[in-house]
Amino acid sequence: MSILRMDPFTFARKNACVLTKHGILKGATLATLTALSACDLAPTYQTPHFIVPASWHGQGLFHEAQPQETIIRSDWWVLFADPTLDTLEAQAMAGNADLQAAAERFIQARSIVMEARSDLLPHFALAFGSSNNKSSSDRLFRYKGPITATDEFYGGMASWEPDIWSSIRNRVRAQKYYAQAEAAQYASARLSLQAELATDYFALRGLDAQNAIYTQSISYYQQALRVTQTRLDNQDATGIDVARAKNQLYMTQARQLDVQAQREVLEHALAVLVNASPSSFHLAEVAIQDGAEPVFPLGMPSELLERRPDIAVAEREMAQANRAIGIARAAFYPHVSFNANGGFDANGFDLANLANSMWSYGASVTMPLFEGGLRRAQLQRTWSNYRETRDHYRMAVLSAFKDVENGLSMTARLRVENTRLKQAVDAAMQAQTLTMTLYKGGADGYLDALIAQVNTLDARIEQAQVQARALQATVGLVRALGGGWNDKLLPTPDQTMTFAGFQYDGLRYPKPVGGIESQLAPEQYENLTTTDPDTLARSGKVEISDRVQH
Repeated sequence: MSILRMDPFTFARKNACVLTKHGILKGATLATLTALSACDLAPTYQTPHFIVPASWHGQGLFHEAQPQETIIRSDWWVLFADPTLDTLEAQAMAGNADLQAAAERFIQARSIVMEARSDLLPHFALAFGSSNNKSSSDRLFRYKGPITATDEFYGGMASWEPDIWSSIRNRVRAQKYYAQAEAAQYASARLSLQAELATDYFALRGLDAQNAIYTQSISYYQQALRVTQTRLDNQDATGIDVARAKNQLYMTQARQLDVQAQREVLEHALAVLVNASPSSFHLAEVAIQDGAEPVFPLGMPSELLERRPDIAVAEREMAQANRAIGIARAAFYPHVSFNANGGFDANGFDLANLANSMWSYGASVTMPLFEGGLRRAQLQRTWSNYRETRDHYRMAVLSAFKDVENGLSMTARLRVENTRLKQAVDAAMQAQTLTMTLYKGGADGYLDALIAQVNTLDARIEQAQVQARALQATVGLVRALGGGWNDKLLPTPDQTMTFAGFQYDGLRYPKPVGGIESQLAPEQYENLTTTDPDTLARSGKVEISDRVQH
């Protein structure tokens, strides 16, 4: 029978918090329930188990993992064998402001856990004060006596709500799951930062290669223009040949300027990622892309659910929604609270006198009778919210498999495409050399030489672009596979708590868990304009120009 179709007392009698099944509760009254352990009304939670493919559709630059290499290493970028990339990644991990903000959100979530947990314990307080009061001498119904009086009091108070239906405990558990989700969000932000930096870096190196190609081509076209002009002077060529040679030269120079502008924009983006001012950050150009094509362990499809931080976020959100159902169910039942207060109150300072003492204590029980369907609507909403999170979780899993398969397709196809383009470049270079030799010897017209030049430039530029895209696709596939993360790195629910019961020091920076900590010295990142090498190195804004030029 659905809880929506039975009254709360019937539900309590039928279920009795499942305690009667274990022989704990038999014919208990409400007072007995209060003395017993809390009843958890949240549904039993189980992570959905999906039937996933046994293997991947493609492999690309990846291979089936061996038993000793089940996941990608966390510093996966070092396998590209690029020291500059290694330096940039280290600087980004240490100083990126967005990543630090994600760490602070996790710390805030941990603090919310402690706030929710505080309701499980009795609350105590002290109160004291004094007042001097004067009444009007012309007041109505004046009685004989002084019109001035003083009042001093001090005392204490205590309150406690026994968590019979686990409403408070479920709020605490939900907040713990929320903190775990924030830890997974941090891991997702870190992986996104690593992948974005590597993607931008390889795009910049691809532009370096294109810029070098344009520089070489411009030098070649200038030489060809001189040859054509000389032949025109000797009346061995026409003016149209010179015009074609100039057009090819000027168009190539314009395209080089566009590439240089794109490089500067990418360099600025990299500066922000490593917490540096664009005006004080520079990467030396590298003419040849010599990045390695690393091979990563591919693993089994079933392991992907444990490697993706975004899937962990979706799963923890589902766990939170499950606990919210228990909180909504608890609202149907009586809530008990205990209160006590006492102290001394006197006219004057003669407080420490038993005759001037005062106290009160008591218990209250509240139970909803009629609220126009409010609690039923709240319960219905929590069930719908739970189903929504299940849908999000399933979509996150499907999207993760799509990302991996896309990455496998791209890496495999682009690697073959890059090989074919290298062959096309070699053939185009050979044709360009032969046609120019024939043109210089007067055995061929300039149009054939021009066509060969255009084909060579296009092939070289496209090959540089595809090589950069291949490296970027590899980065994307690493990201799709989780970048070396797994859900075992998440802090446990109990580890999300930030301090012990009587701890009052170290509250500014709680003890880090899960490798997530606050930035202990943010002031070192405040100067965004300095160009001093030592300061730049300390703040992550260092000019990287020491890479060997090839």
